[in-house]
Amino acid sequence: MPQDQPETLSTFEFFAKFPDEEAARKFFEARRWGDEPVCGHCGSVSVAECKDHKPMPYRCKDCRKHFSVRTGTVLAESRLPLLKWLLAIYMLTSARKGIPSTQMARELGVTQKTAWFLAQRIRETWMSGKGNGDMGDHTQVDETYVGGKEKNKHADKKLRAGRGAVGKTAVVGIRDQHGEVRAMPVECTDGTTLVGFIKDNAPEGATVVTDEFKSYRSLPKHGFDHKTVRHSAGEYVRNMAHTNGIESFWSLLKRGYIGVYHYMSTDHLHRYVNEFSFRHNTAKAGTMNFINMTIDRMDAKRLTYRELING
Repeated sequence: MPQDQPETLSTFEFFAKFPDEEAARKFFEARRWGDEPVCGHCGSVSVAECKDHKPMPYRCKDCRKHFSVRTGTVLAESRLPLLKWLLAIYMLTSARKGIPSTQMARELGVTQKTAWFLAQRIRETWMSGKGNGDMGDHTQVDETYVGGKEKNKHADKKLRAGRGAVGKTAVVGIRDQHGEVRAMPVECTDGTTLVGFIKDNAPEGATVVTDEFKSYRSLPKHGFDHKTVRHSAGEYVRNMAHTNGIESFWSLLKRGYIGVYHYMSTDHLHRYVNEFSFRHNTAKAGTMNFINMTIDRMDAKRLTYRELING
């Protein structure tokens, strides 16, 4: 296999590796704890395994509470078998453009509501994988707009505002010279917001390539070497300065929106955007590495359905 070709796992190979619930449980435990169970309540390693794993597989000798590999993670209080959790992660891993909750529901044998909640909890774990800080000395920055066409909306839903994208939600993104992307929805695209986003992700003195949007004009005042590509004049590359990389990421996000999800609500858009950036940044990791990274991020993450539907 070529060195730059990520390791993949077919569906047949997935079920050969994880044939039943016991195999899934052991995999989760080994990934989270290694060879020694750790109490999810107090962190003690002084534990005892319960007979027949009831009411839970383990009991802590220090705090005397029962626990499982789910305790203290996004898996907590979920009644779904671990094998279905693992299969859901695998499906989200394998689908480069994403997978709709209706399809996930059919594959897992659960309701669409359950599949949607499951997928959102997995996306929540990826939020902890968001990078911060220095992205290097050369970056590209751009914004895009996500949402339905304004003309198709009911009259009381129309916003009648925006930069050539009336009624849509703005998303700003930054890409470094190695291909890493960070993106997030923003309430507005003024200079304070966009320059603030850049300052959070790029070091002072870095070269920042943008289009000619006026909100970027103050970048030199903040210590950045600002390069501008004039899209309005048909210019897309100027002396090797361009924003093609971040724009290709927008294309992937839009294909996922239009072809797979069809709708991303404003309340949950940040999870979808992070899903695409996380998958983009780990494209060369391979299937099992991606699954492992997801499980590693589950610790201390919890998202209830009430929290989810209330935004």
